[in-house]
Amino acid sequence: MSEPAQPGAAIPPDDPNRKLSVAEPEDPALRHVAVVGGTYTILLSGANTAGRYCLIDMLVPPGGGPSPHRHDFEEMFTLLEGEIAFTFRGETSVIKSGMTVNIPANAPHFFRNNATQAARLLCMCAPAGQEEFFMLVGTPVNSRTAAAPKLSQEEMQAFGKKAAALAPRFHTELLKP
Repeated sequence: MSEPAQPGAAIPPDDPNRKLSVAEPEDPALRHVAVVGGTYTILLSGANTAGRYCLIDMLVPPGGGPSPHRHDFEEMFTLLEGEIAFTFRGETSVIKSGMTVNIPANAPHFFRNNATQAARLLCMCAPAGQEEFFMLVGTPVNSRTAAAPKLSQEEMQAFGKKAAALAPRFHTELLKP
């Protein structure tokens, strides 16, 4: 836990080179990517936040969600719509709309949308970097509501190999289901 600022501690001056970031979900400049059945929109990248965090809008279809994994950075999810089963260190909890989950660094976790409708999550990773992992392993799509393409068995295997090869670069470990 960080300590509170000491009296008289200097706060760095404002950096006029950093601009206000407004993430408008329908902005045509946003990057959208299909990642194993879900559609992720990069709302704020590390370039927007001086590398401190990234913010990702995740549309997860019924049955969708990442395989078990862990990474050496903090991650926070706020469920905007729907309901998911979230497994953290082997214990599963049902997370409902409006709830927030914070994942400490290095903890094994995954989630599955067990509902009959898509779930929408807002994911913040700190520090940034995970957005680039998604862009490298996923398939670009046209919008945040675009249906992710169905992957064949061969395409799923290729995705798994690519994700496993890139995972160490992004401080991530893919775990066995």
